[in-house]
Amino acid sequence: MQQKKQTRIIALVRFIDFQKPINRILVQGALLLTGLWFFTYYFGNIASYLIISLILSAILGPIVNFLHDLQFFGIRMPRVLAVMLSFLIFFGFLITFLVLFAPLVYDQIQLIKSIQFDELLKRGQIPLLRIERFLNDSFDMQIAEGQLLQEIQRSLLRLLDSVRFGDLFNTLLSFAGQFFIGTLAVFFITFFFLYEKNFIHNLLTGMIPNRYFEVGISTIDKIERLLSNYLLGILLQMVAIFTIVSTGLSLLNIPYAITIGVFAAVANLIPYLGPVLGGSFGLIVGISSIALHAELSTQAVSFLALKILIVFAITQLTDNVVLQPVIFSRSVKAHPLAIFIAIFFGANIAGGIGMIFAIPVYTIFKVIISELQRGIKEYQVFKKEREVILKDNRDLLQRLP
Repeated sequence: MQQKKQTRIIALVRFIDFQKPINRILVQGALLLTGLWFFTYYFGNIASYLIISLILSAILGPIVNFLHDLQFFGIRMPRVLAVMLSFLIFFGFLITFLVLFAPLVYDQIQLIKSIQFDELLKRGQIPLLRIERFLNDSFDMQIAEGQLLQEIQRSLLRLLDSVRFGDLFNTLLSFAGQFFIGTLAVFFITFFFLYEKNFIHNLLTGMIPNRYFEVGISTIDKIERLLSNYLLGILLQMVAIFTIVSTGLSLLNIPYAITIGVFAAVANLIPYLGPVLGGSFGLIVGISSIALHAELSTQAVSFLALKILIVFAITQLTDNVVLQPVIFSRSVKAHPLAIFIAIFFGANIAGGIGMIFAIPVYTIFKVIISELQRGIKEYQVFKKEREVILKDNRDLLQRLP
């Protein structure tokens, strides 16, 4: 009796856990994800270096391949030289970025230095007195005249006293050291990713068991194709946003139109929040840069802000109606609701960085699951495994009373 009961239990376990080969794959995938989570949790810096290196290698990889394929007098460019030239191109873009923002930073510093804080407090005194009268008349709060202004002054003094400049300097030094070490590590890892062509592809394919090689190769190729289309779409989106913003602001004679366009294009990488950051940056820079060289009335500031907002409204209308449907629906082949949920999860897990990487990560998981489902139905290895398991289960159940 006990032996029959054990036989039934064995048959039930085999039927539930091993009838479909996808169950084993899902368990292995879950274990792999758990291992990756522990690695990221305990070795966060190394994980971040690897992720940044993967992104840089994906961006610079086409440039390296193009340079490597060039021939001079019948001699191909060595790959190590192509990698070094791609790094020089990347640093050239960074230097150009800094050159664009350096005059803007200088103007903002000059604007802050030109502010007369005593005059600013005097201008704010009249509105504060009106607020005091309103609170006294409406809520009988018995606020003395000038009390709000005094409280603001005391709060500012307490804030300045609380700042420990020695600790701030040490924090900046520590950050500079960590940033330098991290930069060296990232470029060192990126160099080997680029030097060994298809390094990541070969590493992943080498980990696939022979019996699942066909479905594994299909999954990896599809992920690479979709992610390449997504990165190309993002690049086109950034170029389009930069062109619209910089051209529109230049036609309106807004200072630093190109710099604002660059910032808006980069900030737009953050879904939903990026357009708000780009528009706010454009408003602040546009108004403050003109106010530095000319006295602006309230009406002039309002009209200037309206012109800048119109440019960003046209930009977002173009992005939402034309660019995003092409990038997300066609390149990633994802439903807008699925994209929204993925971005929401990414924001809760890792904030702004999670929002940026939510769509690529969603694409990877979507492809893996769809390819496994297709593999169960079509690939011969899964069919044979399923037939053998079902036959074993039937034979085992037939022996039971």
